[in-house]
Amino acid sequence: MSLLPYALARPFLFGLDPETAHELTLDKLARLQHSPLACLWGQSRVEDPVTLAGLRFPNRVGLAAGLDKNARCIDGLAAMGFGFVEVGTVTPKGQPGNPKPRMFRIPERHALINRLGFNNEGLDAFLANVQQARFRAKGDATPMLLGLNIGKNAATPIEQATDDYLTCLDGVYPHADYVTVNISSPNTKNLRSLQSDEALDALLAAVMERREQLAQRHGRQAPVFLKIAPDLDDAQIGLIAATLKRYGSGPGTGRLGVIATNTTLARDAVKGLPHAEETGGLSGTPVLEASNRVIRLLRAALGPAFPIIGVGGILSGADAVSKIEAGADVVQIYTGLIYKGPGLVREAAQAIRAAR
Repeated sequence: MSLLPYALARPFLFGLDPETAHELTLDKLARLQHSPLACLWGQSRVEDPVTLAGLRFPNRVGLAAGLDKNARCIDGLAAMGFGFVEVGTVTPKGQPGNPKPRMFRIPERHALINRLGFNNEGLDAFLANVQQARFRAKGDATPMLLGLNIGKNAATPIEQATDDYLTCLDGVYPHADYVTVNISSPNTKNLRSLQSDEALDALLAAVMERREQLAQRHGRQAPVFLKIAPDLDDAQIGLIAATLKRYGSGPGTGRLGVIATNTTLARDAVKGLPHAEETGGLSGTPVLEASNRVIRLLRAALGPAFPIIGVGGILSGADAVSKIEAGADVVQIYTGLIYKGPGLVREAAQAIRAAR
C-alpha cells in the first residue's frame, strides 16, 4: 500500500491552480516512477482478470485518457494498481490547446470543468515516451494493458479529420493494446459533429479498413474503441449503436468497442456554484448517471457481447459497481483519482470483484 496517504497531499495540491497542480503531479510521477520513491503512491494490484475485445485485463479498473496526455507517466500510473491505463489524446502535430485558465474545480460536487483542447506535444514525442515505458518488462502473467487515445489537430478542418486519425492510428498501433478514437471532446471545434450518422459511418469505415491493414502488417490484433459523449439523445445513441454493430462484426475477435462517456456540457448539477458557467466539459459526480444512462442504452442496443468501457463520475466502489450493473464490462476513472487519490483504484477493483 502507499506509504503517503493522499489525504496529506491533497490540501497542498488543492491550494494550487488546478492545471499547476496537475502538471506538478505529473512531473513528480515522471521523475520518480523508476525510483524507490515510487512506493510513496504504489499499491498492490487487485487481481480480477477478465477477457474483453480479445484482450486479457488483469482487473476491471482503468485510467481514462486526459490525465497523461503525453504518455510520460505510464509506469508511475501502473504502480497504482490499474488493470489498464489509457494515455493521450495525441494529435499528429503538437499544439498548445486553449488559452489559460482552462481547468476549474467544483469541490462541492466532486467535479471538474476543463477546456484544455487536446494540448499535447505531438505524435513523435508521444511515441518516444510510450516506448520508454517498462511496465511490460515486469513479467506479470497478466500484465497491465495500455490504451492509446487519438484525436485531430484543432487547425485541421473537420472535413479532413479522418486524415489526422489515420496518421495517429498508423503511429500508435504497434505499441497499443487498444486504440481509442476520441470524437467526443467538447473542447475542439466541431469535433462532436463526427458522432452524427453520416460522418461517423465515413470515419469508422476508414479507421476499420486501416486497422485491418495494420493488423496484417504487424501480425497482431489491437481493437479500436470509439469514445462518445453523454449529451446524446436516445435516437442518436441508437444510430451510433447501429453503426458500431455494422463495423464491429466480421472477422476477428473484438475488433471494435465503445467508451461511454466523455465529459458533459450540461450544468444542471452544478448550477449556482463557483465556476459552474465556465466553458468546457464537466466531469466527476455530476456525470455518473448521465454516463450510466448511455451505457444502459448501448448495452440494450448492442447485445451482451459488445465491448463497453464505462467512465464518468466514479468516486467510490459503489459508483464503479453501478457502471458494471448498467452494462459496462470494465470501467475507467479520472476525476475521482484527483479527489480521492490512488486508494480509489483499489476500492473500485475490490468492489467490482465482490459484486460479481
